[in-house]
Amino acid sequence: MSRFFAVVSKPARDMAAHFPGPAASPKPTPTAAQPQLIRLDSNENPFGPSPRAIEAMRSALATQNFYPDDDSTELRRRLALHHQVSQEQILVTAGSTEMLALLCQTMLAPGLNAVTSERSFIIYSMAVHATGAQLVQSPMRGEVFALEAIRAAINQNTRIVFLANPNNPTGTMLEATAIDEFLTNIPAHVVVVLDEAYYEFAVLFAALRQLEYSRSLEYLQRGANVIVLRTFSKAHGLAGLRVGYGLGPADLLTYCARMRNPFSVSSVAQAAAIAALDDHDHIARVVSSNASQAQILTHGLSEMGHRVVPTSANFLYCDVREEASRIAACLGDEGVSVRPLRAWGSPNSIRVSIGTPEQNEFFLSAMRKIGGRSQRTQR
Repeated sequence: MSRFFAVVSKPARDMAAHFPGPAASPKPTPTAAQPQLIRLDSNENPFGPSPRAIEAMRSALATQNFYPDDDSTELRRRLALHHQVSQEQILVTAGSTEMLALLCQTMLAPGLNAVTSERSFIIYSMAVHATGAQLVQSPMRGEVFALEAIRAAINQNTRIVFLANPNNPTGTMLEATAIDEFLTNIPAHVVVVLDEAYYEFAVLFAALRQLEYSRSLEYLQRGANVIVLRTFSKAHGLAGLRVGYGLGPADLLTYCARMRNPFSVSSVAQAAAIAALDDHDHIARVVSSNASQAQILTHGLSEMGHRVVPTSANFLYCDVREEASRIAACLGDEGVSVRPLRAWGSPNSIRVSIGTPEQNEFFLSAMRKIGGRSQRTQR
């Protein structure tokens, strides 16, 4: 037991039970034989930032002796035009994870709770339990959220409902009509967080499947108790800069802004995000490649006998039908890093990011090699 056990807060003591932390999923170490690790474990954009964003970052470097604009004024102005909402309805944060933490700090306390589904974004647990509140996780229906179970879990102590759409790690999407129906019976004391980190990918997948993905901004326009989360970390390729934002009721975002650390979004990040927002061609190339490569990966993994859930994001949820940590370790030896999902309650599944065509072919080759070794061992 740590010598500080008695002096730290109860949420800090209890956190290990709710959040596995980085040590639970160690990344393979590159070796002399395989010096370049192909990272397919964190849903990153393999094509990198827009060239416009890179140039904007370079231009911003000369003024790093000054603190950034704490209100992200120009970025908020551009986002307001982009989404057709007022600037007061946007709060820019250090990634959407900071927005999650701010919402929990603003709305939760011991004795209160937030509700989500099992096998969803693991940061929800961390953010909620850091406040001393409880996270209630309702059961899934297969790999899809059971919205009626989530609604049934709401009680008088509930303040937040988290809906990751698409969900991480399953990649599954809730259609707009399902969200519409869900919102009609939510109590006034509850705020629904629509986490749309993979928005750009989901829009294309929904169009290809002739589905309607999201009406989230319409909910804001009619004053619903909804917070929409977006990020520049995924489709825009700015994960290392940590810049995201929340869209929601202006008065609620004002309370959240009071809890934010000053200058949490750097001027380099703000400049890059502004430039990335305008590079529509870059985003189109990224999401188009992602959709076509998802099909190739799904086909390749299915041919090997693995079960792949149709995705609406930039990663695949794959049931490998055995202990996934062993598969992940073997892939690490081959030079590929993926995410085993025991911490999410799926010990036989991995989450694999959709990389470049070359990375994906390397991954599939590594999976075939591992499968061949397993078959020889079993004979």
